[in-house]
Amino acid sequence: METIAVLNRTRETVLGERVSVAGTTLRRIVGLLGKRCLDPGTGLLILPSQAIHTVAMRFAIDVVFLDRAWRVVHLRRAMAPFRMTGLHWKARCVLELPAGVIAQTSTALGDQLVIREIAGETVPG
Repeated sequence: METIAVLNRTRETVLGERVSVAGTTLRRIVGLLGKRCLDPGTGLLILPSQAIHTVAMRFAIDVVFLDRAWRVVHLRRAMAPFRMTGLHWKARCVLELPAGVIAQTSTALGDQLVIREIAGETVPG
């Protein structure tokens, strides 16, 4: 599975250094199910996606919705297990992170994120 780094260019912060990409139907369906937690620096980028759920998950997550230009269009802090987000029409993908990352990185609506492969190449948008 592809692993990327996610940087907030606007705030000059790092949201995740080892973020997995869920780019297939099966990987999007499985998501974070079965995990006990997200370690610091990890996460999951679900591509494409405009909504998510935490049904059957065991822990809260921070959720960042991104548009085609990798700009933040919606945020959900510490989304508890067994919840659903609304549909966000402007979103192209969803970034799931350990709870607290949004606050720690001061990520806000409109921020510009940069997605990089671990090898240093920017993921095409």
